[in-house]
Amino acid sequence: MFPLYDLNRAHRPAYVVRGLVLANALAFFWELLAGPEEVVRALGFVPALFFQDPVGQGYRLLTSMFLHGGWFHLLSNMWFLWVFGDNVEDRMGHGRFLLFYLLGGVAAALAQGLFMPSSFTPMIGASGAVSAVLGGYYALFPRAYVVSVVLFIFPLFLTFPAAVYLGYWALLQLLQGLLGLPGVAWWAHLGGFLFGALLAPRFARRWRRW
Repeated sequence: MFPLYDLNRAHRPAYVVRGLVLANALAFFWELLAGPEEVVRALGFVPALFFQDPVGQGYRLLTSMFLHGGWFHLLSNMWFLWVFGDNVEDRMGHGRFLLFYLLGGVAAALAQGLFMPSSFTPMIGASGAVSAVLGGYYALFPRAYVVSVVLFIFPLFLTFPAAVYLGYWALLQLLQGLLGLPGVAWWAHLGGFLFGALLAPRFARRWRRW
């Protein structure tokens, strides 16, 4: 099921979401021009290197979340951010949302690293940070509705409460992680989601906006 849009109007423009989409797009074009393999080796998160030298390799926790492995990787991450991020930013305020997004990406990378501490395979992508946004939406807007499309012989459009749709999404990440399916950082997705679901209410306190 792929989300098309939510039935949950934000009250303020999502400047940070727009900025993050632009930053990821620009980083991807730079990655293509500079040479994807070289960039991923230099800036991707490598668990084994990080745990050997957390201080010296810590920058990779941030740089890795702005790199992507291809057009579909980039566009799918940015679409999920676009669909769910505006409401979360609206509740948190711009500055708090940016901090939440970046910390969520760091937490997601560390979660994946804890499950694969000896791996020398670089991990890249915004999906961990975006998963934190999904977790935040799950916690803050469980009764909002999400319109999604399922492709069978013809497109089927379905509407679900956010708690159902995102809960199902998180369950899929858990099952695929337990199965050890290769090629995707399932534990980063789940770690980011849990970070977002647990901490979003604290970031969304209404007595202070910045």
